[in-house]
Amino acid sequence: MTLPRRRALVLPILLGLVLGIGGGTWAAFSSTTSNTGNSFSAAADLTAPSASSSVISRTNGYLSGKIKQGGTYYVYANVTDTGNPASGINTVKADVSNITTGATSITLNSGSFSTNGVSYNYRSGSQTANAVLTAGSKSYTLTMTDVAGNSNTQNGFSVTVDNTVPSGSDVQAANAGGGTVGKAETNDTLTYTFSEAIDPESMLTGWTGASIAVQPRFSNGGCGATDSFTVRDSTGTNTLPLGTVCLSGGGYVSGNRTFTGTMAESGTTITITLGTPSGAMGTETVAGAMIWTPSASALDAAGNACSVTPATESGALDLEF
Repeated sequence: MTLPRRRALVLPILLGLVLGIGGGTWAAFSSTTSNTGNSFSAAADLTAPSASSSVISRTNGYLSGKIKQGGTYYVYANVTDTGNPASGINTVKADVSNITTGATSITLNSGSFSTNGVSYNYRSGSQTANAVLTAGSKSYTLTMTDVAGNSNTQNGFSVTVDNTVPSGSDVQAANAGGGTVGKAETNDTLTYTFSEAIDPESMLTGWTGASIAVQPRFSNGGCGATDSFTVRDSTGTNTLPLGTVCLSGGGYVSGNRTFTGTMAESGTTITITLGTPSGAMGTETVAGAMIWTPSASALDAAGNACSVTPATESGALDLEF
């Protein structure tokens, strides 16, 4: 059958427009056109990126959520672009001017970061808090843009400024191994209690607070008339910043002794569990009270150095271990 001349000219032109022949363009936005044999689909990214979480943590620390005046810190964030399809994240900026004057738009860079055991895909460079900063909660915001130009500013993020130094509150030994009272033996424990949580990173590089190998050490007459207790790293090379505990008497060791052992943190306490001693241990028979002098190298989450004011064991006079 022969088509009329006008219809024969129109059909190839329409077909050329659909297929993009001859410079024609076919475009669709957030829609789909289809027939039994073909489907054409395209969508614009109309959704801005968003942050599912964000924290501030002091530089070189493990614990997050606290800083001190004059201290250095990082801003962390988990940011995603949920456009359909996503055009990709272009910039992530933070306004931390409540913490650092003038810092209204600091850049967060993409990468793989973590603090307090949580992973983040964006982090700022090191920032310095104002030298004078009142204690309490400080808010900050994140502004994120994608490649398509969509922008989103999120509020509701905050960090706590803590300018109070931590201190030693109590020290207690326990006969957890069930052996002779007054004799340090396998599975016995010594627990330090601080006024607030101590950043495990300040105790031992890379430590998260989980149980880790250490070397507890008893020194004969380390406190004059009484024996002393300190803790070294697993190699026995470095003394950890737990300070020195003067035991309640001088009968716990007749010579310096080193134990295998473990250290673990829970809240405001750090507990040392004794393993195997390097030699024979003595038995103390006179009840007394331990005195613990903390180390200023122990830092809280904000980076405040621990007070070195001694803490005396609470409770009635007793035998340790």
